Amino acid sequence: MSELAIGDIAPQFDIPRDGGGTVSLQTFAGKPVVLYFYPKDDTSGCTTEALAFTALLPEFEKTGAAVIGVSPDTVKKHDKFVEKHALAVILGSDEDTAVANLYGVWKEKSMYGRKYMGIDRTTFLIDAHGRIANVWPKVKVAGHAEEVLKAVQAL
Repeated sequence: MSELAIGDIAPQFDIPRDGGGTVSLQTFAGKPVVLYFYPKDDTSGCTTEALAFTALLPEFEKTGAAVIGVSPDTVKKHDKFVEKHALAVILGSDEDTAVANLYGVWKEKSMYGRKYMGIDRTTFLIDAHGRIANVWPKVKVAGHAEEVLKAVQAL
């Protein structure tokens, strides 16, 4: 899958979510959506990112925006992650990485010389018309949720 760019129509998805049920982009038609992809529940960077989005969720909600985190973790792992850290954002389970592939964030990575496939931490801002309004590739967690909030408020 080629990289998605600003102005592209955001690919639709419907995946299992924390707490049971599913989450789909269609559910939020007419509203902005912050869709953030992260590698793994309960790791340092991913926890910091989820806590930052949770802390700012009331501000995102004032704009009408939904915040959805997606990783390859199971719903069961998401539920534990939510409970342990009192998270308020929606967490989608992309076990088969179909959504990560649609969005072009399932990539070859390298750690200590070992190559493997994984999520490239990336955030997409999808506008109320279902188009990608902004993309943050290779996210650095510190200050990221605040930066995304500013972009949502500017829509």
